[in-house]
Amino acid sequence: MTRPLKVVIVGGGTAGWMCATGLAGAVRPGLCDVTLIESDEIATVGVGEATLPQLKDFNDFVGIDEVEFMRNSNATFKLGIDFVDWGKKGNRYMHPFGVFGQPMGGVAFHHLWMKAKQAGLEHALEDYSYPIVATRTNRFEFPSEDKSSVSAAYAYAYHFDAFLYVQFLRGFTQARGVKRQEGLIVETNLDPDTGYIRSVTLASGQVIEGDLFIDCSGFRALLIDKAMKTEFEDWSKWLPNNRAFAVICERNDENFTPYTRSTAREAGWQWRIPLQHRTGNGYAYSSSFISDDEARQTLLDNLDGKALNDPWQLKFVSGRRKDCWVKNCVAIGLASGFLEPLESTSIYLIQMGVIHLIRLLPRGPEMEPVAIEEYKRSMDVEYQRIRDFLILHYHANERDDAELWRYTRNMDIPDSLKEKIAAFRHRGHVPFYKDGLFAMPSWVSVFYGQGITPENYDPLTDNMELEAALARMRDMHEKIRTHTAAMPSHDEFIRGYCPAVDTEVRATRKAGAR
Repeated sequence: MTRPLKVVIVGGGTAGWMCATGLAGAVRPGLCDVTLIESDEIATVGVGEATLPQLKDFNDFVGIDEVEFMRNSNATFKLGIDFVDWGKKGNRYMHPFGVFGQPMGGVAFHHLWMKAKQAGLEHALEDYSYPIVATRTNRFEFPSEDKSSVSAAYAYAYHFDAFLYVQFLRGFTQARGVKRQEGLIVETNLDPDTGYIRSVTLASGQVIEGDLFIDCSGFRALLIDKAMKTEFEDWSKWLPNNRAFAVICERNDENFTPYTRSTAREAGWQWRIPLQHRTGNGYAYSSSFISDDEARQTLLDNLDGKALNDPWQLKFVSGRRKDCWVKNCVAIGLASGFLEPLESTSIYLIQMGVIHLIRLLPRGPEMEPVAIEEYKRSMDVEYQRIRDFLILHYHANERDDAELWRYTRNMDIPDSLKEKIAAFRHRGHVPFYKDGLFAMPSWVSVFYGQGITPENYDPLTDNMELEAALARMRDMHEKIRTHTAAMPSHDEFIRGYCPAVDTEVRATRKAGAR
């Protein structure tokens, strides 16, 4: 019988323990022998409190019970992201986790809405999004299992305490055979002939050998950078934010929202993430356009509850490793790259790194070049699609009140994004692709939300009689209105479904970056 693949995960935190969770929950027992090395002396960066709907798929895939997970991480539900003052001051729109309306006659709904709007339709596009209408009164319930219902046209994500999430995953994986090794790594030992990592040495002198090493050491990139010397591709010319302050505050019961809020500020943007026991807040900003002291004070001046800790700072550079898998070393999480958490993509990128790794897991100690190249291709697509989507938020603005916004409006952008903007402006076209994040509703929400509107609609829209389309739209609007009005409040649903345990103790935990 072939011996198990010896996998060594370097670093805990969200990335390390999600990696361990994926291997423990999805790989048949006996195929992998997993050891995770972490040190209590090294503080971890909480890369996520706000997530995307794909995390539910990951939890289901590895066998995590939703109620247990939510109760133990003080989690709440999330139906989208509320963008305030993006595009221009006074502007507000929602990026929902759901569709706008329903296609008719093979044409995407926003084309039909454009035609109806020209004919005098009063309702906004957002009025045809079930999750957006629900968030206006802070309501939540699970999507309908009846796929023909308007209340089935959305998904949901989570907000949670990143520290508690890691604790939960640690218990989940150790119960399934993952070994945790406490210790600081002081040396990475390479094979002089192959350049493979053969082992790491701890400060205690203990040597841990492995076949596959997964670098989850965060910004330190202990293996992929320090040992394997891989190049980092800097994207800060497009995404200039390079610092963030984070702080927690008391929960605001009157503003217990089932969504994340992102408010554009003078030199960046501020996030607000409601949890069961407190609210996570932060200000991501560019040090080229504001001082640290000013940024810190801006954050504290814009909380909707009493601050429960001193703001702590995170420094970063947006970009990614050009090679995230080198020989027998794979980088996942911050060691692989960082894109500011504007669209809550950090945990998604960890998740996809884990999923692609499981799909391409080596059969033995010898790595497979074809699998390595496929992994790198897949992750390149993920990073580039997210990069373009984030840049769109900055580039599509009409603000003239601060230098950051003038810079990002006038900066040169990637050709891939130029093409998407041109296609939407011409005829409302949004490209469809199988791989990578953000489908048509996401692009439509930001395009329209920030003032990019099509010059024409799809000519196939004229195949449907206007009166017939208007009748269906009126019926759809009324169903969305009545169904959402009957939903329980977000607070009521949480209290009945997954009330947190031991919230008073947990309220002292500091907030991480999203």
